[in-house]
Parts: sequence; C-alpha cells; structure tokens
Amino acid sequence: MGSISFLATKYLITAALVVIISEVVKYTGKFGALIAALPMVTVLVLVWLYIEGQPDERISEHAWYTFWYVVPTLPMFLIFPFLMSRMNFWLALGASAAITVVSFGLFALLVRQVGIDLL
Repeated sequence: MGSISFLATKYLITAALVVIISEVVKYTGKFGALIAALPMVTVLVLVWLYIEGQPDERISEHAWYTFWYVVPTLPMFLIFPFLMSRMNFWLALGASAAITVVSFGLFALLVRQVGIDLL
C-alpha cells in the first residue's frame, strides 16, 4: 500500500478535510468549530495506519498518546480569544502557542507522577 497513488489519495482526502472545515467556518463559526473539534484527523490517521498494515499496538499507542497530548492544548482555545481582543492576531497566536508549550511541559511533569511518560 505504499504506492504513489495511495499517498496522493491520502494527501487529497486529508487536505480536503481541512479546506472543508475552513470554508464552513466562514459561514458558521459554531458549526465549523464543532466539525473541527471532532477528532477527524486522528480518525483518519488511525484509518491510514490500519490500511497500511501497522501493528495493532502502534495504532492503539497513537490513540492513547493523542488523548494525553490533547489535554494540555485545551487552555489555548480559551486564552486565544481573550488575547485576540487585546492584541493583534499574530501576537495572540504566538502567546497562545507559548502558553500551550508551557502547559504541555507542566502537564507532562504532572502525569509522569502517575507513570505516563509524554516526553
């Protein structure tokens, strides 16, 4: 399953998903956010891994770590709108990204205490 046509299909389907979501957001922010919040990209990755014959353990590991990596990114979605109302887009995005990196580091240290190694 490593052919160029399969790879091109993967790119087209995955890119189409991002484009569709960004177009929907132009018309309805709430519905666009709902679609974006669904774990479609992760589901696509799981499907691609399965189709490509990856071991079940690798697929399960991806789902497991995706959960743990999402948790510390959630504050960004609250912080960004707050910062956006006080500074320009790029500064707000940069500050939100920096806060996310710090949140991730702190979260990784916290969950390490219960045996989950994210770094």
